[in-house]
Amino acid sequence: MYDQFYGLTGRPFQLTPDPQYYFESATHRKALSYLGYGLAQGEGFIVITGEVGAGKSTLVSHLMQSVDKSRLTAATIVTSQLDGLDLVHMAAASFGIDTRGLDKASTLKSIENFLHAEARTGRRCLLVVDEAQNLSIDALEELRMLSNFQLGSSALLQIFLLGQPEFRDLVRDAPELEQLRQRVIATHHLEPMQANEVEPYIIHRLSRAGWNGSPSFSPESFGALFAETGGVPRKLNTLMNRVMLMGAVEQASRVDASLVEAVVADMAGKPFAYEAPMSAGTLVPEEAAIDVVTAEEPVGPMEVETPFWVANAPDMAAITETEVASEPVVEMEPALEELEALASDTNPPVAEMRPVEAPVFDVEALVSRIAALEQRVSEQDDALRRVLSTMIDWMDKEGNFEAPLVQKSRAA
Repeated sequence: MYDQFYGLTGRPFQLTPDPQYYFESATHRKALSYLGYGLAQGEGFIVITGEVGAGKSTLVSHLMQSVDKSRLTAATIVTSQLDGLDLVHMAAASFGIDTRGLDKASTLKSIENFLHAEARTGRRCLLVVDEAQNLSIDALEELRMLSNFQLGSSALLQIFLLGQPEFRDLVRDAPELEQLRQRVIATHHLEPMQANEVEPYIIHRLSRAGWNGSPSFSPESFGALFAETGGVPRKLNTLMNRVMLMGAVEQASRVDASLVEAVVADMAGKPFAYEAPMSAGTLVPEEAAIDVVTAEEPVGPMEVETPFWVANAPDMAAITETEVASEPVVEMEPALEELEALASDTNPPVAEMRPVEAPVFDVEALVSRIAALEQRVSEQDDALRRVLSTMIDWMDKEGNFEAPLVQKSRAA
């Protein structure tokens, strides 16, 4: 919804990892360096850990896009709640090896034959295991055994392990994993983004989706986003999706801290109040200014001074008929005629003014009529907006063509 309202060509804050939107923060840059180093070594394990939503999967997806597919055969295992035997079968299946009806020994042999065949064609093999914190000790030992396959002095399989912080602790502390620890050639823990990286992260993802500057963002909005998410990319994406959605619903052209705070309250199930900032061209009615005249006891004839609110009243004769949509709206003509008549009665030409004993003005009645007129104008504007919104929604569903009103405007 909000992508159409803001004219975006994609979904910049989707939760599914997409290398197209990869943003290289300081911590991701370090992690990418470790991964590149590991690929150059062509052996052993590389361990990347981070909090949930830190961007581990997106990081590896970005790396896979940059490697030469003719020299590297890569496979990924995402479902890692497996025992040792299941993991072996899953590793084979991820490389496209048919293991139906094979026992563990036969499956391992099939994997070794596949790795040898790839090596003879000049390709190395990489296995990426995501959510590695779910692996059992037995499954990790099976992975270590797979990393032992060699052709001469060259390793045939390299393994990346991606997991949450507890996996880092497991690899570091478990006595059963001593042999695996000795094969880990690089590790890195992804930290959340810093506060000063939130703005470039948001702008980068929006720009990738065809952002043209709408909505704009206040500096305070980025501080509010960081305060709520702590700089974790997935949390930022989740919150920004809701912020953009509420911005579209409220027709806001600018995202400020109050909008972010309203979304945070809404997500927490708390009451909130938000009013979209008006655009630069919006007219704001000023408070009626009324001159209060204190009368002393008159001495002789007295001239009446035209009050401020009458002298500055709009020229009712210049008001033309308003073109509105076919939807019934509030009738304006009777109110305009009544106000014009009232203004004419209380503001006669200067040449016709005569001394009078005392001015008689029903100020409250006139102010009340002006307020009622402004309310009716506002209601008419709301009705027109509803009609136009309905027309736009209908055109979006039926196809891309211009409404007659737009065509008429362009012809003019």
